[in-house]
Amino acid sequence: MAFHMLERPCPHKPKPVFMTPIDKSAVETILRPLDLTDDHYRRLMDLMTEDIVKGMNPQTHPAANIKCFPTFVRSVPDGTEQGDFLALDLGGTNFRVLLINLNGQEVKMESKIFIIPQHIMLGSGVQLFDHIADCIFKFITDHKLQGKKLPLGFTFSFPCRQEGLDKAVLTVWTKGFNCEGVVGKDVVELLHAAFKRRGDMPNVKCLAVINDTVGALISCAHSDRQCAIGLILGTGTNACYIEDLQNVKTWTGDDGEPRQVLINCEWGAFGNDGNLSFIQTDFDKAIDKHSINPGKQIYEKMISGMYMGEIARLAIERLRKNHLLFEGEGSYHLATRGRFYTKYVSEIEGDDVTNFTVTRQIFDELELTNHNEQDYRLVRHVCNLVSKRAAYLASAGIACLLNKMNKKEVTVGVDGSLYRFHPFFHDLMMEKIQALIRPNIRFKLMLSHDGSGKGAALVAAVASKLKDKDDRGRRGSKV
Repeated sequence: MAFHMLERPCPHKPKPVFMTPIDKSAVETILRPLDLTDDHYRRLMDLMTEDIVKGMNPQTHPAANIKCFPTFVRSVPDGTEQGDFLALDLGGTNFRVLLINLNGQEVKMESKIFIIPQHIMLGSGVQLFDHIADCIFKFITDHKLQGKKLPLGFTFSFPCRQEGLDKAVLTVWTKGFNCEGVVGKDVVELLHAAFKRRGDMPNVKCLAVINDTVGALISCAHSDRQCAIGLILGTGTNACYIEDLQNVKTWTGDDGEPRQVLINCEWGAFGNDGNLSFIQTDFDKAIDKHSINPGKQIYEKMISGMYMGEIARLAIERLRKNHLLFEGEGSYHLATRGRFYTKYVSEIEGDDVTNFTVTRQIFDELELTNHNEQDYRLVRHVCNLVSKRAAYLASAGIACLLNKMNKKEVTVGVDGSLYRFHPFFHDLMMEKIQALIRPNIRFKLMLSHDGSGKGAALVAAVASKLKDKDDRGRRGSKV
């Protein structure tokens, strides 16, 4: 049983009600590939389990789609962490610097957002990290923290090979970045080199580098010790979970307690070998073909906010071309790739079906001139199918991890704009995870509050506490 039932009736159940006779069989034929069965999701779970095992085996890891990188994060916060910590959150065109004060369960945060100009995003690694160091120094100065010891947690939300808690090697740039001289290098080393070039930041040291998924887990674990999975559902998707050390054959660290480590799945690449072709639609294939990374991130392209609007647009356009929408009349915007935004999907699904006010406004924005209630209902149905499939695909992934871990009670820390702002994503996931997990497992989904900031600082706090303990132990042994 899950911890709580759905709080409201699921609005995704009803089939569309058509105003006038329409070729329902033609509609069904076009949209049926988006409506998957539990057999599909269970097959996906079996394939994902196989890929996760491959990712944690040194012999099969190089060819594995789900890489399952050990993060070197072994412990979650226990609520005794105290002091001031910095967090650096880099994952897009903006980055944040945060000052976080921990006092047990009490957390105080201050932050500032800095912009990364386009020429730096496409410049050299030295330029990028010098810019970041300059911004951190400005933040420290503004908060009058010069000279104070400041452990730093770094959320670096790009694909990395983690070689230590404070050592992460960038494997590839994504999200529009292409800074020369960073791929294949340790990003913490590059950050410290930028501090050293300034010469006035000896008090700042990065103790931990994590990604946003780990941040979501750690942030929730601070208040809920049952949290053992982190999930991102935003522009992209990824998950991490706590794995027993004996199952991580790629582990190169020590074998001491706790005998566990957080695994960064990088599950967006699931399906890159074609093993998800049994659920890929023509819409998915078109999106992949026209993407900047064809053949890559196949699972992510069926789930994440970056692609959901485009999947809906392609389905809507197919219906229109078959004269099943808008009496066959389209518009320049509807025919333009990327112009039907993912936010439209959420807004249309959340619209009041008694008047379709928001849907009408969106159609006006798209300069569609010929539309009626039948069109509103059918487009809503399309959006519903696309959302439901995305939520259920993510749910199958989480159910796979829950079944693999086989713990009695698990909290899943979730962050990302898709989960936060879609009106029914949480409900859809609660329903489908429950249907796919073993009956002895209880779970809940918990919204992570600023995992990429608070989570990074908490990991740095745990690392700082362990480092201080080790230092005291070494000093004691010399006495």
